[in-house]
Amino acid sequence: MTSTVSFLNTKPHLVVIGNGMVGHHFVEQMIDQGGHDTFQITVFGEESYLAYDRVHLSEYFTGKGAADLAMTDGTLYSEHGVRYFTNSLVTEIDREAKQLILKDGKSLSYDKLVLATGSYPFVPPIPGHKRDNTFVYRTLDDLDAIRACAKQVTRGTVVGGGLLGLEAANALKNLGLETSVVEFAPRLMPVQLDEKGGAVLKEMIEGLDVKVYTDTATKEIIEGESAFHRMNFADGSHLETDLILFSAGIRPQDALAHQSGLSVGERGGISVNNHCQTSDEDIYAIGECALWNNRIFGLVAPGYAMAKSAAGHLMGDAGVTFTGADMSTKLKLLGCDVGSVGDAHAQSQGCKVFVYQDEISQSYRKMVVSEDGKKLLGAVLVGDNSYYDTLLQYYLNAIDLPEQAQALILPAMGDVPVGLGVDALPATASICSCHNVSKQDINDAVCSGALSVSDVKGTTKAGTGCGGCAALLKKVVDNELLALGVEVSTDICEHFAYTRQDLYNLVKIGEIKTFNELLKTHGKGHGCEICKPAVGSILASVWNDYVLKKEHISLQDTNDRFLANMQKDGTYSIVPRIPGGEITPDRLIVLGEVAKEYGLYTKVTGGQRIDLFGATLPQLPEIWEKLIAAGFETGQAYGKSLRTVKSCVGSTWCRYGVNDSMKMAIDLENRYKGLRSPHKIKFAVSGCTRECAEAQSKDIGVIATEGGWNLYVCGNGGMKPRHGDLFAKDLDDETLVKYIDRVLMFYTKTADRLQRTSVWMDGLEGGLDYLKEVVINDKLGLCGELEASMQHVVNTFQCEWKTTLEDPEALKTFRQFVNYEGSDSNVVFVEERDQMRPATESEKQQLIAKVG
Repeated sequence: MTSTVSFLNTKPHLVVIGNGMVGHHFVEQMIDQGGHDTFQITVFGEESYLAYDRVHLSEYFTGKGAADLAMTDGTLYSEHGVRYFTNSLVTEIDREAKQLILKDGKSLSYDKLVLATGSYPFVPPIPGHKRDNTFVYRTLDDLDAIRACAKQVTRGTVVGGGLLGLEAANALKNLGLETSVVEFAPRLMPVQLDEKGGAVLKEMIEGLDVKVYTDTATKEIIEGESAFHRMNFADGSHLETDLILFSAGIRPQDALAHQSGLSVGERGGISVNNHCQTSDEDIYAIGECALWNNRIFGLVAPGYAMAKSAAGHLMGDAGVTFTGADMSTKLKLLGCDVGSVGDAHAQSQGCKVFVYQDEISQSYRKMVVSEDGKKLLGAVLVGDNSYYDTLLQYYLNAIDLPEQAQALILPAMGDVPVGLGVDALPATASICSCHNVSKQDINDAVCSGALSVSDVKGTTKAGTGCGGCAALLKKVVDNELLALGVEVSTDICEHFAYTRQDLYNLVKIGEIKTFNELLKTHGKGHGCEICKPAVGSILASVWNDYVLKKEHISLQDTNDRFLANMQKDGTYSIVPRIPGGEITPDRLIVLGEVAKEYGLYTKVTGGQRIDLFGATLPQLPEIWEKLIAAGFETGQAYGKSLRTVKSCVGSTWCRYGVNDSMKMAIDLENRYKGLRSPHKIKFAVSGCTRECAEAQSKDIGVIATEGGWNLYVCGNGGMKPRHGDLFAKDLDDETLVKYIDRVLMFYTKTADRLQRTSVWMDGLEGGLDYLKEVVINDKLGLCGELEASMQHVVNTFQCEWKTTLEDPEALKTFRQFVNYEGSDSNVVFVEERDQMRPATESEKQQLIAKVG
């Protein structure tokens, strides 16, 4: 017998079944359009949590809790009269009576119904798939179960090598497990990648100590001999593992549609029209449960588009329709860039293909173009996604390709332009796919008074999803402002009507030594968080003065002010310099002893240093006193300065080495360790062309050859990786150092605030060729001055922590609280993988509850 849930309300009743990302976005759309005034909206969610961000689900294993991933805490719903229920499963739809039956037997009526039930993980019916220690990767509860199991075991395996499978593999690796991936198809990511792209990705992932088995079918799962499971494969081989995570694809959650007689596809999915209406005009379906034109769309952006279409139709706007969605993807899986655009498999009739592959850097790029070579039909990128945004715009907007279309995926080719200017994009160009924001939408926002990127974000939501469109968004906003005759200022801020380069010249020529002096003579007001650290950096670059002097300390941001990187929980990291990565056993022992004494988290970095995390502010001087006494120096990890010079062992140990890369790396790091620059700088030195130090991805890269050293400049990692350009070949030691002096000092003098070397060089009139003219041929007559400026930096180097320990006034900075000697109660650690890490908010609340 069922009881009826009734609400006293005269408005039509709109019920939403499902409160995932798409269901939540639908509610947001209804609220934005005033739908909460037209309908009484009720939301049912099967999970115990309200909507949370599944796109970043893996971050649950890197310190984020449920509260961090939450998309709402219910406040938005309550403020607009939206009723919501968690832990509520709808089991039946009575379409004739327009009633819903819940699992607890209660029923309620509806006038309009939206199914946002999403999908469920497909688990292959392999004998043994229900054994203990087998999981799927879908919900926070799933992740809790995986984490609990991972604490007891050492080996984990993911069944499935697609997008979600590789994300799941990354999660297992983050949990400290020895990780394997088993994929039935002949390659990883078979939907997005072609054969060569899949092979490159496999090689990259295996280089990260993840075992990959492709073209492998699991026959059965039985009890293991050395592990909990034994996976027997169809070819007779086997794999022993403790934990199995199934990520072999998804299936639309369409059980309610089947039960109620709605039209469904032959292979599942609730059939919908362009308004996302099902075969019942009062019922809509959106997201991964919906089947449009016989297609399921398994990304969040199409789901958002469906939500917008359904909401518009319910509110009487039949012009907002869903007519399919682009399934291009740009991802970083296990730290590896992967991009797929359009027809990645070159299946279009008459299409042609351009391919570029660099086996040394593990980069693979493919363009699929129309038979006449004028239109981009698809693309595959593995190892470097910096080409993705340009290719996507050519594809989405059917823009004619340049005459040398292959330049779009090749490394820089002299004066051949490879970018796509904002003016070339049509008004319909999609700038933000997450929220379906076009160039025209941004133009409309600017014309309506949104005169900054921040204003445009607030108006359109562009750039507030995955964030991948941030750079393009700024370009479009600036371009629209210029088109309206609004000046896009190049001033560093409102207090100085100058660029950073102008301020540098004013400081140098006027021999200005303090911020106040510069402000008095060339600025106005009191300064701000933009100009103060910028001027502080300039003063340090020109005069190499101590950054915590009384005249300078107010200029510094938090990291420079405390000579340490602040972490998310308010503690700090300690990074002593280890030139070239070479360290004696005695000093290594000191680092271990210090970390043990203060309970610090320790990690070896990619730049061959050791980070110590979790020090409180008062502990910083204590720890550094011990490290300085052991012979360490500050590693400048907190500053815009030289970070590291990465190195291989070179000819000293390696049988392939042709030169002593260790000595060169140490010499270079010791020479440039005191340089303050517009942005952080990284070096690497490889002892041969096998490139184990990855020198070509650094701001300054040096590779040994039989004839000396090859110098590469202006590469970088980060959000937009870029290979360095070959600057000069077969240099002797003296010439190599001279050229590096000149390049770095020219960059320091002329770059904009927080500008990477790669962006700086690309912005020079003439780019690499111009830089060669200035540095090698002394085109501007500056080489003598550049060398002298660098020598001044070298001669005046001081370890900032050593100076701080000798300065009683500076040490007063490192008090946690002025009138309290105790510790900060907000700093809470939990143990993970035998080390401490910051507790998430949810973990803090649990600890408080236990104490209470």
